[in-house]
Amino acid sequence: MSVAQFLHSQLCSVARQSPCLAKKIHAQIIKAGLNHHEPIPNTLLDAYGKCGLVEDAIQLFDALPRRNPVAWASLLTACNLANRPHRALSISRSLLAAGFHPDHFVFASLVKACSNLGSLHVKQGKQVHVRFFLSPFSDDDVVKSSLVDMYAKFGLPDYGRAVFDSISSLNSISWTAMISGYARRGRKLEAFELFRQTPYRNLFAWTALISGLVQSGNGFEALNMFVEMRHDGVSVTDPLVLSSVVGACANLALWELGKQMHGLVIALGYGSCLFISNALVDMYAKCSDIVAAKYIFWDMCRKDVVSWTSIIVGSAQHGQAEEALGLYDGMVLAGVKPNEVTFVGLIHACSHAGLVSKGRALFRSMVEDYGIEPSLQHYTCLLDLFSRSGHLHEAESLIRTMPVSPDEPTWAALLSACKRHGNTQMAVRIADHLLHLKPEESSSYILLSNVYAGAGMWENVSKVRKLMMVMEVKKEPGYSCIDLGKESHVFYAGETSHPMKNEIIGLIRELDAEMRKRGYTPDTSSVLHDMDQQEKERQLFWHSERLAVAYGLLKAVPGTIIRIVKNLRVCGDCHTVLKLISTITNREIYVRDAKRYHHFKDGNCSCNDFW
Repeated sequence: MSVAQFLHSQLCSVARQSPCLAKKIHAQIIKAGLNHHEPIPNTLLDAYGKCGLVEDAIQLFDALPRRNPVAWASLLTACNLANRPHRALSISRSLLAAGFHPDHFVFASLVKACSNLGSLHVKQGKQVHVRFFLSPFSDDDVVKSSLVDMYAKFGLPDYGRAVFDSISSLNSISWTAMISGYARRGRKLEAFELFRQTPYRNLFAWTALISGLVQSGNGFEALNMFVEMRHDGVSVTDPLVLSSVVGACANLALWELGKQMHGLVIALGYGSCLFISNALVDMYAKCSDIVAAKYIFWDMCRKDVVSWTSIIVGSAQHGQAEEALGLYDGMVLAGVKPNEVTFVGLIHACSHAGLVSKGRALFRSMVEDYGIEPSLQHYTCLLDLFSRSGHLHEAESLIRTMPVSPDEPTWAALLSACKRHGNTQMAVRIADHLLHLKPEESSSYILLSNVYAGAGMWENVSKVRKLMMVMEVKKEPGYSCIDLGKESHVFYAGETSHPMKNEIIGLIRELDAEMRKRGYTPDTSSVLHDMDQQEKERQLFWHSERLAVAYGLLKAVPGTIIRIVKNLRVCGDCHTVLKLISTITNREIYVRDAKRYHHFKDGNCSCNDFW
């Protein structure tokens, strides 16, 4: 074996193992004068890419006297493996401008880079598609399969289907990508039809369907498909499908089912898998079991930015501000770099604890120390911090000067804070601006009506009501879901058809009588309809969370926590009622609404009455 052959074989063997060893072999190649001896340069590029040494690969590529498509494809693969799609495309632009012509390997890598960039870069993906279509390689099925996957990730399944139908020899990757494309967009019927047709009903096809359904908000369908998959005897040799199902349990707040999935994860031997553990931390936090979330987190052998961020955000959402900030200190000490989501949780935590200076410092650190550009969500959290703490003028200054355009919920949050702190003058000013925007959310109109009514501006109240009719604003029907382990029950506001209706209403009336003895007076300010006081109180009486809590008190095991998920924000009156019920019945009640997590215990709530 010659020296060149020996060094080439060494490069091939260490490609995925040791960056240091790859560099040492590179030095030996240069010393032996073989740095331009084919195929060593291409193999070295491939080795650097697989070792994560992207900059070294780029330097090597730039130094090549003759750059061929194989070297180009190797370099693009290196960038894709290092999750640097922008770099891959910028390199390719310069090569294309210099007259280089890509082959099918290069096209596959370019499409992969576009896929990794996501839906904000559809134009670039389509440009690559056009160039491929006009090239001599336009019949290559591997590139076409990559295009189907790209369009699926862009959320453009119809474009993907056009490419899919042109593939002469469909393989597992093509079918899986197309199924995923439909499922991600919530086009369930087409996804199911294609899934039934595929000759490759393997774990990857099941995973594509289930994961796509979870991403599109079809969690129950995803869970049903997972049960069907288990019945079909498909072996779970890859844990990705498990993380998707755990995610479905998190989104639907199915605590009992989530615990069962946790048991299955352990039984299948994936208990130490990093991304499964991250999904479990998130699931327990979203199911209001922050204790279990912390137990899993601290039991993890390895923690990445997702692990730390999940537990920080979970602690913040549950009102445990000091603990969230302490976790952040631990994250920094562990050498883990926070991301944009981490800072959303941290500033949110500061707003719960009224830590204005700390919140400002964290916002500044996010920008100056970590180079993260603040998004609307970051500014909204900062605004919430100022508003909660009574810094209303600073909050108004922020919303009027921030570089991103504030949306309706942002203005509504500031208006709500003005109302809470009794600043009528500012409230009217903010209300006028919000009214000018012609809001779409029914909750914004309720807030506007209450602010104007509180200021005695009855003409404006009438204007709000008329605008609601003109805009055809309809309040989304409120519903609450209660998880009792073997059964999960959904209650809609005003529901009268439940088989246990009499028992539920009887218990609510008993509790209502006891609450009134303790000084409770219904707060009807959230009822916008023009009706008398008694009818408004009756409207509140039938709110879905009250029906769900009463059902839980009747059916759940005595002493257990009652867990409820509501699709809308809990109204002020129901918030007061749930605090009182927690005292009267000596039960803990956990409610996850559209805005916050509420832990009701002994007459108090973890949100400190600001939500």
